Parts: sequence; structure tokens; C-alpha cells
Amino acid sequence: MSVVVLLEMQVKPEAMNEVKAFLKENLPDTRAYAGCQGLDIYGNLEDSGNLVFYERWDSREHYQKYLAWRTETGAMNRIGALLTGP
Repeated sequence: MSVVVLLEMQVKPEAMNEVKAFLKENLPDTRAYAGCQGLDIYGNLEDSGNLVFYERWDSREHYQKYLAWRTETGAMNRIGALLTGP
């Protein structure tokens, strides 16, 4: 059964360009990862630092494997440092 993952992040105002560069570099690998059906990002018109990710995965296991991989590579810590909170 496929699953949807919603991720909301609040980017530090001074880090928006760095976040955009990070996403441009990393999203192709996410979209190509086994089990990823698609990923869309939506911005908030009233708060430019607010981003919502809408991800579709083949299964929870596929997403968990992907998340473990991103954590192991240090990508989660790298993006986390650019956000206002967890």
C-alpha cells in the first residue's frame, strides 16, 4: 500500500538561498530513490520561509529506508542546521 509523507519546514530567513541550492542538488536523488512515486514542494505565500513537502512512496518501508540513507549521509543534519526548529 502506498503512503504519503507530509513534511513542513521553517527555513531561517538568511538560509533560503542555501536551502534552495541544497534541494536542487539533492531532490533528483530523492525522486530517483527506490519506492519514491513523487515529491512536490509547496511554498507559503504569506511566509516565504515555510515549505511543505508532499511525498508519495510505495510503502512505509521504502520511506524508512530512504530516511535512514539520508541520515547516514549527513543530509538531515545539514538541512536541519538551516531551519528554525526540528
